[in-house]
Amino acid sequence: MKLNLKNPLVFLDLETTGINIVTDRIVEIAFLKINPDGTEEEKEMRINPEMSIPEHVSLIHGIYDEDVKDSPTFKEVAKSLAKFLEGCDLAGFNSNRFDIPLLAEEFLRVGVDVDFKKRKFIDVQAIFHKMEKRTLAAAYKFYCQQELIDAHSAMADTKATYEVLKSQLDLYEEVEHQDNKGVKTKPIQNDVNKLSDFSSYDRNVDFVGRIVYDENGVEVFNFGKNKGIPVEKVLREQPGYFGWIINSEFPLYTKKVLTAIKLRMKDI
Repeated sequence: MKLNLKNPLVFLDLETTGINIVTDRIVEIAFLKINPDGTEEEKEMRINPEMSIPEHVSLIHGIYDEDVKDSPTFKEVAKSLAKFLEGCDLAGFNSNRFDIPLLAEEFLRVGVDVDFKKRKFIDVQAIFHKMEKRTLAAAYKFYCQQELIDAHSAMADTKATYEVLKSQLDLYEEVEHQDNKGVKTKPIQNDVNKLSDFSSYDRNVDFVGRIVYDENGVEVFNFGKNKGIPVEKVLREQPGYFGWIINSEFPLYTKKVLTAIKLRMKDI
């Protein structure tokens, strides 16, 4: 099924030095842009992470320090990547929990302003897990009846994710899903907004879910001693909590969101 798009949709996959959003870095990027008219554009590159790639990670994706020592740093390509993503929604496999948060961190580190919160996100893994509970290789075999060759190659994974989403649209076009309130809908529709909503695991304010919206749309902390407590209430009653987060190992985007809330409170 051809995707019904109003904005270009970029499928992305990152190979990295590890899985820590805060401390790890990108070593390979693959973007596949699907335009509303169906035309496609690709951008793929290796990145010098400016840190050593752990051997156990290299054994997974096959990229070693020697392979990226002459590659550009993220700072050197950030503006061109931001331009490629301009006006696009984003899709990937486990992208809501990993690829997009890590990419946002990389842009923030080098001072390139990309407002991801204005985009729609489609996480093909979330759709797959909610409907079938599997992995990308299994998803590709299940939906596309093909074996995934070169798994953990960024572009191979990216293209497979695009093919899986199209097959999901065909397979689940008439399937109803019951939410936790018992309401039945057809979430798998050829509509980016509906796919974005369905593939979201929760109502994150930041990317990694340290701050979320509660059932009333209020920003609350989602960890530690203040879990479930409104952010504004904590900032008013525990003034040192803001400084603790800012000076601790939290994602830059989480700190940016928290700072924006604090600044907003001054205007109230």
